[in-house]
Amino acid sequence: MRDKVTLFFGVFSVMALSNAIVPVLPAFSDSPSWTGAIYGAYFLGAFISTLPGGILSDRFGPTALMRTGLVLTVVGGAVLILSVSAPVTVAGRFAEGIGAGLFIAPAMAVVNQRIDHEKMSGYFLALLNAGLVLGLIAAGVLSTVSGQPAAGILLFSALAVIPLLASPGSLKVYPAPAGHGLVKSWEIFRKYRGILFSSVILIGATGVATALFPDHSALPSDAAGFWIAGMSIASIVAVLVVSRFPFEETRMIRISSLLMAVGILFLVWSPAGLLVLGAVAGLVMIAQMALLAGERQHQGIAMGLFSTSSYLGMALLPFLAGLVADLSGIVSAFAVTAVLSCMVAVVVGRK
Repeated sequence: MRDKVTLFFGVFSVMALSNAIVPVLPAFSDSPSWTGAIYGAYFLGAFISTLPGGILSDRFGPTALMRTGLVLTVVGGAVLILSVSAPVTVAGRFAEGIGAGLFIAPAMAVVNQRIDHEKMSGYFLALLNAGLVLGLIAAGVLSTVSGQPAAGILLFSALAVIPLLASPGSLKVYPAPAGHGLVKSWEIFRKYRGILFSSVILIGATGVATALFPDHSALPSDAAGFWIAGMSIASIVAVLVVSRFPFEETRMIRISSLLMAVGILFLVWSPAGLLVLGAVAGLVMIAQMALLAGERQHQGIAMGLFSTSSYLGMALLPFLAGLVADLSGIVSAFAVTAVLSCMVAVVVGRK
């Protein structure tokens, strides 16, 4: 029971805290450059730490890495609460990101090594998305009600202490055979490069939608925010449903890549495209985790690579799509993203 509290409540609180600063970013800096740095520092920290976290998890076990990640999450939240300058806030966000990377990869490895990993990964991904949604909404509401921008950060920092205290002495895992972590990482990368490419593109496509939809839509900011939150809710529903039924992983990723392209183009005309994208992202992540479950003795590395590719997609694709949008408009950026999504159907499954 304690291991489930650490895994599931841990991923919920880590993700909720990561989004709790978003509605109140202007309160931490009135400079657009510093605001961007504060937001991006989290993803930089997570990108840097998630693969090392997976490698170390395989070598020393997941428990210590997950605890370290939760400690850094709480420390990062405390720095944000006490911060009086933008550089200190950036440092707190970076610590948060490092903590997330050290927690997520080992936690996903533990989930994916279970016999019932399809169902459990559905719960894990559902709570991950639920944390993102509730962190965003609760932080905004608490800030408005209390008049304190850091109220939501305080709440979710405190909640992150619960899975830290509940973390068991050790979690049951399949020990990895001796070997150099970086060499094994390269071997797994080559073996699953198509799957990892699909993660960069298809998860990154949701980042494109999140970044460009508010400017493309004529909706007020609060309505746009609810539609973006709806994308995560659609992911929750999708992962909970599909994880209970048998499926062929490669075929699901191929079909999902085409549906992702449809959703991106649908977004040109309707915000309901966000719901399509969210649901498809849920299907993709379930299928990707199921495929990577085959690396039972190197789940830390496999999940580290998976998380790294997801963070890379979330950082890279919105940036590239933004450049396209500056040159030829948001519709063109959506079209390029749709083409990249279709490419996944060709790449995945090829030897």
